Amino acid sequence: MMYLMFLLYFPEDKREYIPAFATMAIFVLAAVAVWRLIIKISKKEEEKTKELEAKLKEQDNKKSL
Repeated sequence: MMYLMFLLYFPEDKREYIPAFATMAIFVLAAVAVWRLIIKISKKEEEKTKELEAKLKEQDNKKSL
């Protein structure tokens, strides 16, 4: 436990937090952008799947008649 205490570093000058905060903000914004992109692509694929499903059902109905 004592070994972990040496790994923690809290700077006296709080301006040292600014680069860390900027880096964190960039990565959080990038993560949100990728998350939104994945949702957008997923919705497009869902629409394509629904269209394909409807097309296949229509072909199946034509064959059964």
